Amino acid sequence: MGARIVQFDRRDLAKTWLKQWERTVAPTVRRASLLALVDGVAAIAFAAGLALSVDAIAQGLGAASLAIWLAVAALALAVRGVLAMATGVLGARAAANAKAALRLTLSRAVFAGPRRPAGEAATALVEGVEALDGHVARFLPTRLSAGVLPLLMIAAAAVASPIAAAIMLGTLIPFILAMILTGSAAASEARAQFQALERLSALFLDRVRALPVVLAFQAEGATTVALTRSASNLAERTIRVLRVAFLSSAALEFFAALSVALVAVYCGFNLLRLLPFPVPEQLDLARAFFVLALAPEVYAPMRRLAAAYHDRQAAEAASESLATFEAPPPCPARAPLAAAPSLRFDGVEIRYPDTDAPAVRDFDLVAPAGSITALVGTSGAGKSSILNALLGLAPVTGGAISVNDNPLTDISSDAAWAGQSPLILPASIADNIALARRDASRAEIAEAAQRAGLGPALAVRPGGLDFVLDERGSGLSGGERRRLSLARALLKPAPILLLDEPTANLDAEAEAAMIEAIREAAQGRTTLIATHSEAVAALADKVVRL
Repeated sequence: MGARIVQFDRRDLAKTWLKQWERTVAPTVRRASLLALVDGVAAIAFAAGLALSVDAIAQGLGAASLAIWLAVAALALAVRGVLAMATGVLGARAAANAKAALRLTLSRAVFAGPRRPAGEAATALVEGVEALDGHVARFLPTRLSAGVLPLLMIAAAAVASPIAAAIMLGTLIPFILAMILTGSAAASEARAQFQALERLSALFLDRVRALPVVLAFQAEGATTVALTRSASNLAERTIRVLRVAFLSSAALEFFAALSVALVAVYCGFNLLRLLPFPVPEQLDLARAFFVLALAPEVYAPMRRLAAAYHDRQAAEAASESLATFEAPPPCPARAPLAAAPSLRFDGVEIRYPDTDAPAVRDFDLVAPAGSITALVGTSGAGKSSILNALLGLAPVTGGAISVNDNPLTDISSDAAWAGQSPLILPASIADNIALARRDASRAEIAEAAQRAGLGPALAVRPGGLDFVLDERGSGLSGGERRRLSLARALLKPAPILLLDEPTANLDAEAEAAMIEAIREAAQGRTTLIATHSEAVAALADKVVRL
């Protein structure tokens, strides 16, 4: 009983979260919905133009009258094509913007909020966000038109034939009931599929991280069986979702075809005066053809909604997980630092979740403005954690950090960072350097590269700064990657410079050249360097040994 209550609470939370999130894309979705409504009006105009064209041919009204009504039908058809394209573009744009904003929010929640399992976080950031694409791009713009256009078209059909309009309205009721029933079944299967995907992602990531242990204990067979079982479960859940989707489509197509067939039979027998029962109307060719042309359009918005309804169910299933991610509270706004600040650590403790001991304990440091401080110690002593704490990337569980005697806030915009493993994008060297400052000119990028000592590396590569790297940084040595990271730090005019093992794995000659580049980069900045190297430590005004 308790588990069922928790399950319903999660669903309510997911629906509330989904409604709040829908408000962020409401303006664009509203425009797309209005275009869909105009498309319905154009469909009525097309049916009228087509019916009157046929009537003009039957009555021999002449080429001029025929041309006018054919032009009306052709114009309505062209307008419908333009509206369909515009609706699709607006929906896709809304989905792209919404997914980008949501991924940013989720990334902050994953990296700065409460710790989450890696599989759950990866599934949310990738599959969970993508599950909302169809919901925004197709379902939301269709929802309004599906509720309004069928009644509008039935009203237009009632002007020509009240009996045919009554047939359409009567067959609309089982159509809606079929959509509700199959939609409920699809929701249950979609939730089960997303949970299976989360389990498979978590299992796969766990086994990849434990791969050395798996190989050491010769557990490849058991791992393969576990992954196969989880993948088979996901495949089975996916097949169930598809089975419900096909059943839904078949039911809806049946009622739509039944309605069109009943209208066609009624119009045909009415025109031939062969109806077995009396009716209070006698159709002519124009009215009969208008009703026949309009009958399929009555169900078109509902069919589009039904086709996109599984997107709604997938979004609700994903939102049960996404709604549990809590973004950290925003940092208070502050003015950027105008000059190199002083940094102070008072009894700082850094403890990562699920660890037995803190990475750093009772750490004290005063770094005067414009000074260079070297943090020296063995691997695991906490040097990198101290730098990460300044950037808000490590949890400070005790003590305090202050900047210019003010409590630490978000200083990422005031800090230039050069890490041990710099991020390399599949782009040119110039684009990779410009990650530090997107508005930098070509001359500024080239100057930063030269000051960081990348001149010899650029001279031997075709295109120099335009040489394209892959995502692994192929074509650059370890020292060149660190120089690229240092070039980013030089390009960013930040008053704080943080360097993490800038000369690791370099020979003596390369280290000496790098030290000169660091000396230049640190001018006018408050600099903290985490290093093993005594040569780098000799560059500092203060050396702290951990």
